[in-house]
Order: sequence, then structure tokens, then C-alpha cells
Amino acid sequence: MTELSTMILDRIRDVPDYPKPGVVFKDITPLLADPVAMAAVVEELAGTHQADKIVGIEARGFILAAPVAYRAGAGFVPVRKKGKLPAATLEESYDLEYGSATIEVHRDAFVPGERVLIVDDVLATGGTAKAAVELVERAGGEVAGIAVLMELAFLQGRERLAGVDVRSLVTV
Repeated sequence: MTELSTMILDRIRDVPDYPKPGVVFKDITPLLADPVAMAAVVEELAGTHQADKIVGIEARGFILAAPVAYRAGAGFVPVRKKGKLPAATLEESYDLEYGSATIEVHRDAFVPGERVLIVDDVLATGGTAKAAVELVERAGGEVAGIAVLMELAFLQGRERLAGVDVRSLVTV
């Protein structure tokens, strides 16, 4: 295990039965509160792919993607829950391990052919990430890859993302 992996795992706490019974929530707030760990994570995520735009998936993906965009010298594009963006949007619905949801992106978020890195905190079942890939492509962007802080390998989310370069800083 690398020094970065150890730093990350030491700063993520498990919260059992949240948001519903049977789910073990991975709380990244201790990691976010540590400036050394946060800086190391941003630096590593920013170096995973070359991109013109960085997409952050609501809500914790925003926290990571905005500084990654800054560090990478790229633009930041939010992918939000349905009804939260003010201009014309594209939407995509998906299932997750404890329900279903719909996310949206502005129709004009990407210039055709722009390379886009999708950033999120956790790759679980892959539903949210797959929906984000679909949105980026429908809006004219080219997905350069997906970068996540943590991958929950036992949920096999990577399998839903065939053909997409997925990189995670830690896998559990």
C-alpha cells in the first residue's frame, strides 16, 4: 500500500446504516479537513488524465473536482441533481445501491470534442458514473476518463464502465 493510500484510508470513516439500513457510508469529511491529505488527493487526481473540462458530480464530487480543475488548468462543470441547474439541460436517470436518481448537465457545458475528466468521491455500483458519461457524450464532450477517490470493488461498478479509463486512488 502506498503512503497516499494509507493517508486516504486513515481519514475515511465508515458510517453504518446510512442513508438506510444495510448501507455502510464512506464519510470523507475527515480527509477533507486535513489540508495535507486534501492537497495530496487533489494533486493525484489532477494528474490522472489530460482534460479541457473537469466534471464534478453532486455533491461530494464538487468538493474534489473544483480544486482538481484549478490545479489542472481546466474548466469546471457541475453535474447536478434534477432541477438544480438554471439553464437548458440534458438529463440521465440511473439506479444506485440504495435507490434511483436523475442528474443533469447544461446543454452548452462542452464545446464539441472537448476532453472531459469526470471526478467523484466514490465509485460504487457505477450508476452515477455511467449516467455522467452519457451526459458528457450527449452534450458533445469526449470522456477522457473517470477519476475517483475510492472504489468499492465488491459492488463491481467498474464493469458498467467498459471502454472508459477509470482510475481510483484507493480500492476497498
